[in-house]
Amino acid sequence: MSVFTGAGVAVITPMYDNGEVNYEELGRILEDQIAHKTDAIIICGTTGEASTLSHEEHLDVIRYAIQKVAKRIPVIAGTGSNCTETAVYLSQEAEKAGADAVLVVTPYYNKATQNGLKRHFSEVANSIHIPVILYNVPGRTGCNIQPETAVWLAKNVENIVAIKEASGNISQIAKLMRLADGCIDLYSGNDDQIVPIMSLGGKGVISVLSNVAPEQTHNIAAAFLEGDVRKSCELQLQALDLADALFCEVNPIPVKKAMNLLGWAAGPLRAPLYEMEEEHAAQLEKAMKEYGIL
Repeated sequence: MSVFTGAGVAVITPMYDNGEVNYEELGRILEDQIAHKTDAIIICGTTGEASTLSHEEHLDVIRYAIQKVAKRIPVIAGTGSNCTETAVYLSQEAEKAGADAVLVVTPYYNKATQNGLKRHFSEVANSIHIPVILYNVPGRTGCNIQPETAVWLAKNVENIVAIKEASGNISQIAKLMRLADGCIDLYSGNDDQIVPIMSLGGKGVISVLSNVAPEQTHNIAAAFLEGDVRKSCELQLQALDLADALFCEVNPIPVKKAMNLLGWAAGPLRAPLYEMEEEHAAQLEKAMKEYGIL
């Protein structure tokens, strides 16, 4: 059984002006996401600025989200690290807190070999009992999970059950699904590729767009899952300009700006990320207006 199907939100971590986590606003955001049909919460991923949270903050945010959501929809905790020992620790703590699954990114900066990736993900997965979703985003990490490696992991480690693919390489993803022959679930990691990846057998998307358009993103995936591919494609194409604007600077700079524009107290970014440039902010605001959410 899949961890989830449809659109899961890679949710932001709202912060006060002094940089501390704004749990009250996070709670409001989580409630709004559930009310607007989001199918899963992904907490403390890239969009949640996990890389600049301390370990204590990281786990506190995960615990808060799990308690707030209270099993209404799955909560998937981002627990990846470029240190295997740290990823094991975060994953074990997330399991203790009640996470439904963990999302584990490839070790960034280290540039592990494929054999190194097999060992890293195996050690993390074997340290816990809940499902593991691999996260492949080579543009950020400098490390690519080859299709053969992902399939080996799915076949040899019982609780490695899925992969979030954000490589953007449709040919590689197609090869993965051919080799997998159903042994691993696939989620799009790019909002502009929901329909293409679902056409290859994907179960849905782990989405940045869902932060600002949760029901619309849910509908893209839901229409496809219901067999209305034409409608799904239309909705996907309508969202392209906004999806592009949300990545006109590195994630999560634009999406935090967008949330603030929508009236959420998303707050500032943690350094080394800073406010987006004026021309990009104007592009984002224009795309939001044209999409009808601002």
